[in-house]
Amino acid sequence: MDSSSDDTEGESRAREVEVPLRLYKVVTVFSTMFAVTFVVGGFIALDAATQRAQLSLAEMDLPVAILGVAMIAAGALVYAFSTRFRAEGMGKPKDGSDEPSNNG
Repeated sequence: MDSSSDDTEGESRAREVEVPLRLYKVVTVFSTMFAVTFVVGGFIALDAATQRAQLSLAEMDLPVAILGVAMIAAGALVYAFSTRFRAEGMGKPKDGSDEPSNNG
């Protein structure tokens, strides 16, 4: 096995946060809810700022458009951060698996 792939696996494991299952469920539910709310709200704000993309750039409400884009980015950030959490016992390292690696 290549040492660079070992470094990559070690870095990805270091970024993951192992939490109890109950906390994992809470984090997953609320982060998904906030992420969806921010993204949908961001698109609504962007749509309102551009009046369904029918205004020219000079007529557009720039602060509301920036707010919409920021909300979309914040929703993506919340979702990306929440994917770092995993419950105890979730997933197995490939090296320590007792199951065969083939799919058939």
